[in-house]
Amino acid sequence: MTEQAPKPFLYVVVCAAGIAAGVGRLISAAQERNWEVGVIATPAAMNGFFDTAAVEALTGRRIRSAWRRPGDPRPFPPPDAVVVAPATFNTLNKWAAGLADTLAVATLCETYGMRVPVAVLPCVSDTLTAHPAYQDSLIRLRAMGVRFGEPYAGEPGEDGGRPEFRWERALDLLA
Repeated sequence: MTEQAPKPFLYVVVCAAGIAAGVGRLISAAQERNWEVGVIATPAAMNGFFDTAAVEALTGRRIRSAWRRPGDPRPFPPPDAVVVAPATFNTLNKWAAGLADTLAVATLCETYGMRVPVAVLPCVSDTLTAHPAYQDSLIRLRAMGVRFGEPYAGEPGEDGGRPEFRWERALDLLA
């Protein structure tokens, strides 16, 4: 009997944006593409931005949001890739500056040294994308090899509807 190789492991970092409620679509798409998935959320995202129980049921793993205690086992294996979706103004700027004040941002800061592919789907308003710190952060993160999908402002169109957030695009960026 041949042993099956383990599936590659994907970290999904979820930030506090209204669109985060749809993160299950990304997780399901990743699983369909043969990824095991572990979710790391910013503390703010854990405060009602997505259905944490549904995500834990979908992944079969607890969501990580806080550091583990010394001596506790690592709950996830090392990542083979990382997706940040939705990625907020705050998280992108802290990550680029190396301000690892949450588990989510600290994990992103570590990915540079891990040399794993990282894909980002920014969810930032047009007014915030104009800020010079944001533009500088994008330049730094791109220089670090981070792959970006098209920005999503979430503003209603002329018909009043919001454009679709293309979750699967993050997986395409990893290919």
